[in-house]
Amino acid sequence: MTRTARHTVVITRAAEQGSGWVERITAAGYHVLEVPVIQIVDPVDGGRELGDALAHLDQYDWLVVTSANGAARVRDAWHALAPAARPRLAAVGRATADALGGPVDIVATNSSGEGLVEVMPRGAGRVLLAQAEAARNVVRSGLAALGWSVDAVTAYRTVAAPVAPDVVQAAASADAVVFTSGSTVREFVAAAGRAAVPPIVVSIGPSTTAVADGLGVKVSVTAQQHNLDGVVSALRSVLPPATD
Repeated sequence: MTRTARHTVVITRAAEQGSGWVERITAAGYHVLEVPVIQIVDPVDGGRELGDALAHLDQYDWLVVTSANGAARVRDAWHALAPAARPRLAAVGRATADALGGPVDIVATNSSGEGLVEVMPRGAGRVLLAQAEAARNVVRSGLAALGWSVDAVTAYRTVAAPVAPDVVQAAASADAVVFTSGSTVREFVAAAGRAAVPPIVVSIGPSTTAVADGLGVKVSVTAQQHNLDGVVSALRSVLPPATD
C-alpha cells in the first residue's frame, strides 16, 4: 500500500518554545517544519525594573502573568516568599499557569487578555502585571477598570530571529503555517515576504488574526480556543491529516 505523504505545517514560535508544539502537531498526523522567526530576550534594561518590582512582591495582592515567558521570569521570586507573604496568582491559559509551578488562583480558560479580565474580581488593592514589552493594553486597562492599582512591568522582549534563505524556500512550499502571536506574523512577513506564506494560515486568536489582516495575510481559520488544543483543532478543520 502506498503511504500518502504527510502535510507540512510551518511552526513559527521561538525555538525555546516550540518543542511541545512540534510533538503535538506531529502526533496529530502532520510533518512539522520549524521556522522560528522570533526569539525571547531580556528587557532593554536587563530586567532591572522587573527585579525591583519582584523585590517588593510581598506588597502586592495579585501577581498576574499573561504568558509562559513572563511566568518563567517571576516564578522564582514568588516561590522564594513565605506562603503567607505571597500574592495570589492569575494567569492567561493553562500553559502559563503550569509555567508558574505552583497553585494558581485564577486561570483564564479563554487564553487571551480579554479572557483574564473577564474572570478577575473587582478590588482596590495592588496588582503586579508581568508582560511583554509590546503587550496590548487590554489587561492593564481592564484591571484598572475593575478598581485595581496596576504596576505593569516588562518581563521580556520579542525580537526577530534570523531565517536562512533555504528555510524560507522550504516554508513557501509547505501546506500550512501556524501563527501564535502578532509578532510571529510580522517577523515571518519581514523575513520571508508575503509570497512565502503557505496557502493555509492558522491563527491562534483574534489579536493575531488582526495583525495578519493588517499585513495582507489571509487567515484561513482562527482557533476558537486560543491555545495548542485550539490550534490543532483548527488545523484539522481546514487541512485534515493525510491518511494511508
